Amino acid sequence: MPRRGVALLNNDLVRRPKLLVAVDGLAVDTAVSARVLSNNYYAADRFSLVVALGNTPPAAWMSADRMLVEIGVSMGGGTASLIQGEADQLELDAMRRLVFLSGRDLTARLIEARTQESFSNRTASEIATLLAGRRGLSADVTATSTPVGRYWQLQRDRITLDLFSRATTEWDLLVTLAGLEGFDVWVRGTTLHFRPGQQASGAGFVLRPADLTGLRLERSLTLARDIEVVVKSWNARQQQAFIRTARRRRGGRSGDQLQRYVYVVPNLTPDEALKLAQRRLAELTRHERVVVAEMPGELHLAPRMALRLEGSNTDFDQEYWIDEVDRTLHVARGFSQTVRARNASTGSQATSPVSRLAG
Repeated sequence: MPRRGVALLNNDLVRRPKLLVAVDGLAVDTAVSARVLSNNYYAADRFSLVVALGNTPPAAWMSADRMLVEIGVSMGGGTASLIQGEADQLELDAMRRLVFLSGRDLTARLIEARTQESFSNRTASEIATLLAGRRGLSADVTATSTPVGRYWQLQRDRITLDLFSRATTEWDLLVTLAGLEGFDVWVRGTTLHFRPGQQASGAGFVLRPADLTGLRLERSLTLARDIEVVVKSWNARQQQAFIRTARRRRGGRSGDQLQRYVYVVPNLTPDEALKLAQRRLAELTRHERVVVAEMPGELHLAPRMALRLEGSNTDFDQEYWIDEVDRTLHVARGFSQTVRARNASTGSQATSPVSRLAG
């Protein structure tokens, strides 16, 4: 089966997008434009919306305390929801009779919720499921088995957040737990996803310069060097200090420009420290090459998906992971989007990890 490419989007049937907007479940037929920014940064997706008042009295908008907004697109015989979220800001242009709305997806419910609870006897997946239910979200959660109290090598039940609970939100807690488990966490629509962070292999979408309206290629020369990530830890239970190291070397280059990152994390096991070093190394190196593509709007691409760049006639022609999709739809100017994706150079390779006791 051929890979899906942007060229498939250019037929007349597909290029007739229609903006779909609903506020509190009621369709809004006077929407003028919308922008939806989806990301892979452990942050809420965002939207902005412009609506013409028409015959609607301004008070109908300005008196509302909360607004649940859904923005979608109808195109090529199908429809897709781009975002569901609550408005944070409302502005009325009384002279032009326009309403401007901006807000975040339903991640905001977790971001705004402070927590001081004890969760030490629950697993990360149990906490994610519990918090999703409290905020009116369904849960797509992969089961975990470790009670969170054991992350800190505790021998007894205690309040997991007792030292910093007043500054912790439910979203902060979920992001922390995801990092400890090697998971990813995000909200899409009305569902909280808490799943392993390993990306699917194989790019099903191909970008070609001939199909784009703009293409920018970026490279971090700092991250293009040989990289070493060191994790140092003191394990209170084992009464032992140790160091675990993960390295990545550029093919055909010496290590005389080594870029070194050191993390000090208490109470890890040796295996946990090694996994953390390898995870931090992968996170760092994936920022080396960045592709920013401007193109006609479509409904397939999303953060965390893979794509492949072909036809640039540079060594940027390789696979990338999508970090951000910024879509704009205007009733007069049409539907467009900008996609930001990143990855390490294909010429780099991870070397065997290094383990040693701290001396």
